[in-house]
Amino acid sequence: MTKTILITGASRGIGWLTARVLTEAGHTVYAGMRDLTGRNAQPARDLMEATAAAPGQLRPISLDVTDEAQIASAVAEIEAAGPLDVLINNAGVMPVGLTEAFTVDQAKDLFDVNVYGIMRMTRAVLPAMRARKSGQIISLSSSAGRFGMPFFGLYCASKWAMEAWCEALHYELEQFGIESLLVEPSGHGTDLVNTAPAPNDQDRVDSYGDIATGRDRLLGMFIGMFEQGMAENDATNVATAIQGLIEGPAPRPVRTQVGQDMGVTAVNEATAPIQAQLIDMLRPIYTGAM
Repeated sequence: MTKTILITGASRGIGWLTARVLTEAGHTVYAGMRDLTGRNAQPARDLMEATAAAPGQLRPISLDVTDEAQIASAVAEIEAAGPLDVLINNAGVMPVGLTEAFTVDQAKDLFDVNVYGIMRMTRAVLPAMRARKSGQIISLSSSAGRFGMPFFGLYCASKWAMEAWCEALHYELEQFGIESLLVEPSGHGTDLVNTAPAPNDQDRVDSYGDIATGRDRLLGMFIGMFEQGMAENDATNVATAIQGLIEGPAPRPVRTQVGQDMGVTAVNEATAPIQAQLIDMLRPIYTGAM
C-alpha cells in the first residue's frame, strides 16, 4: 500500500536518501527543505532527477522546522492534496566539542531544531491523524540518544530529550492507532561530521589545554572510518530501515537501531521490560480503563 510521506531535512544525508528510497518504493514523498529557491535548489533538482523514473512521486516543499507558519502552510498543502500518512522527523544538527564551551545560546539554537522542531512538526500533523485514527511519526534519534559521550554532551542532551518526548507520545497515541517510533543510527557517512558546529566560548576551550583538541581527533576518527566505505556505515541502511518501519507489519518496535551497535541494542533490551512494567501499571490509570 503506497503512502503519503513528509520528510524534514531532506536536502542532504539521510533525509535525501530516504526521500529517494521511498519514492523508488512507490510512495508519494514530500521532501521538506529550507531555502528551496536558494541554496537548496540544486539538491532538490538532484533529488527530482534521481527519482524521475521511480513509480512514486517526489515533491520538494519549503519547510523550516523552526518556523511555525511555514510548518502550518506545508502541512495544510499536503493535507489538501491527500491525507498525510507518515511524518519523518529527520532534520537535525550535531555539535561536537567541549560541553562546557558551548554557550547557552548555542544550546537554545540546537534544541530549537533537534527537539522543538520535532515537537512543532508532530503537533502540526497529529490533529488530522487522530481524526483519521491512523498515522506514523518516525523520529531520527542516534546512538547518542542512549549514551552520554565526551564532546557530544550537547548533542546527547538533545537526543535524550527528544527520545523521552517521542516515547511518551507513543503510549498516549495507542488508542488512536498512531505510532510514534524512534530510529537510532550510529555513525554513518553523511556530512553531519563535516558540518558539526564547534563551541563559541574560545576562552573555555583554551582553558582545557590539550584535551580541547579531542574534538578534532574524534571527528578525524569518524571521517577515517567513513572513508573505509564499510557497508554498516552506508547511510542508505538508515533509509532502508525507515522503509521497513513504514511498510512492515504491526506491531513495530518503539526503537530501531541501525549500523554499528555500540551497545545500544543491549541498553534497549535491558530497559524494555522495565519500561513495559511501568506502562502496564500506568495504562489503566491514564486510559481510564480501570
